[in-house]
Parts: sequence; structure tokens; C-alpha cells
Amino acid sequence: MGNNLLQGKRGVISGALDDQSIAWKVAERCVEEGATIVLTNAPVAMRFGKINELGERLNAPIISADATSEDDIENLFKESTDRLGGKLDFMLHSIGMSLNVRKKREYTNLKYDWMKKTFDISAISFHRMMQNLYQNDLMSDWGSIVGLSYMAAQRTFPDYNEMAESKALLESFARSFGYHFGERNKVRVNTISQSPTMTTAGSGVKGFQEFFNYADKMSPLGNASSDACADYCVFMFSDLSRMITMQNLMHDGGFSSSG
Repeated sequence: MGNNLLQGKRGVISGALDDQSIAWKVAERCVEEGATIVLTNAPVAMRFGKINELGERLNAPIISADATSEDDIENLFKESTDRLGGKLDFMLHSIGMSLNVRKKREYTNLKYDWMKKTFDISAISFHRMMQNLYQNDLMSDWGSIVGLSYMAAQRTFPDYNEMAESKALLESFARSFGYHFGERNKVRVNTISQSPTMTTAGSGVKGFQEFFNYADKMSPLGNASSDACADYCVFMFSDLSRMITMQNLMHDGGFSSSG
């Protein structure tokens, strides 16, 4: 049962693929807390995922958008604000994909065209979305933008490949755009560095199960679940976090501070 933390707020949630997705859990919790939302994902994810089922259950419009396309992003936010009836109060970026990881290429033998695509999908898309919201003045004052990250931005996890650099870039975009958004209309921008989580995408990384188990044992609180991450996102979207911005927030049961 919700506490109306997001009552009256409007938001866009990207990246919900199936019920294993963190974005899926975030969407459910946001609606439970009183928000009205739009769901979005790439056309290919729309075909193979279960987002339509989620949209129907949450009474949330679904707008297909390729996060690497400026035209698609322009349409996404214009249509979202039209359908929700006003500016956005929050936005979740939960987008990431690496062909090098999917094809199991070693870090020392990457295809650079694939690497560029990884950066465009997984990190530059975050800047692209924020820039569109900023230039078209589509965020409410004191709104909140969150991107999902991972500790590989700071530490070396060999099998995570160039996704590590993508997350580092994502976090840098949050700090830089957070300054400009905050200066203009007090919108805050943060990233959440989540524990290894059993999502459809995450479980495809080589050695993921072993690392998941290791992190769970090393973390004094254990790995943070996707449900716990959704709760944290709700807090970040709520007015309770109104003075937190330009931060990379560790949500990992204490793993990042453990020896």
C-alpha cells in the first residue's frame, strides 16, 4: 500500500522489458504512490518484451522510442506531456545494451563500431533525453531525473566490458546536466549505482551468477533487490529528496564500502 509520495506527479519511465526489469518495478511503485506515468522502450523491446501487459495494468500510455534518435525522443516527450496533461515531474533512464557483451567479445578485442553504439544507447541517450527536456522546458520546477548505473564505473569488472565506460559517462552527464538544470529551475539529476540484479539484461553478462553470489556475501546487508531499488527511485522522485542532486548514489547493501 502506498503513502501518496508521488500524488499528482507525472513521469516517464524508460526501459521496462519484463517483470525482471528494475524499470518495471519502478513503474509499479510510482503508480502505487499516486503518480501518472508514460512507459517507453525501443521498438525491438516493444515486440519481444511484456511492456503492453504492464501498461494495461497500470493504465499507462506506451510510446515507442529509439533512444538514439533525436526525432523519436522529441516525439516521446511532446506526446508524453500532452497525454499526461502537463510538464514532467520525474524521468527514469534505465537503458543499456552492448553488442560486444552480447557477442562475448573480450575487452582487448572489441569492435569499435559496436562500442560507439554501446555509448550511444547506454549513455549518450541520457544526455539526449535531458537536452530535449531542457531545451523544450518540459520539466517542472523541482523535478527529478534519475539514471540507473553500476559500480563498474569506478571499479574494474572485466566481463562487464565497455559498459563500464558507458556507466562512467552516464554518471558524468548527471553531474554536468544536474548543474545546468538546477541553476535554471531546480531540477535535480542523479544516478543510482545498484547492486548486481537478476534482470534479463544483467543475467546475460558472462560470470554474472558468480559475481551476484559474491556481492551478496560481501555486502553486510546483502544485495539490494529490484524492489528495494524501486523504493529508492520513488524517494528520489518525491519531494523528500529535493536537495539531492549531481550525485552517484550507492544502493548496494554496503558492498562498495566493504573490504
